[in-house]
Amino acid sequence: QVQLVESGGGLVQAGGSLRLSCAASGNIFRFDTMGWFRQAPGKQRELVASITSGGSTNYADSVKGRFALSRDAAKNTMYLQMNSLKPEDTAVYYCNGERVVSVEGARARYWGQGTQVTVSS
Repeated sequence: QVQLVESGGGLVQAGGSLRLSCAASGNIFRFDTMGWFRQAPGKQRELVASITSGGSTNYADSVKGRFALSRDAAKNTMYLQMNSLKPEDTAVYYCNGERVVSVEGARARYWGQGTQVTVSS
């Protein structure tokens, strides 16, 4: 089974930076889309950023200009570079991968275990 293993979370002061890593057990390019979601206490899980197998990226408005996705094909790893962190970025961050599994377009979704990011002021 596909496994996604996250690392890089931690405690950082506002204005600081963190880089999250998501290592996949298989070829990350088998996913149509990979991305990062986050969930803060009392809030719904939200999409932070995503990248397609072709390299097209999308970012939530709240993180544009501050966060950047990248991939290392040799390591089957996706990264989320987070700069200029704000307290509102505090959340559990989850790695996600999706792929089509049927001709009708049904999609399989895979999740990492989550990593805590805490930004202090």
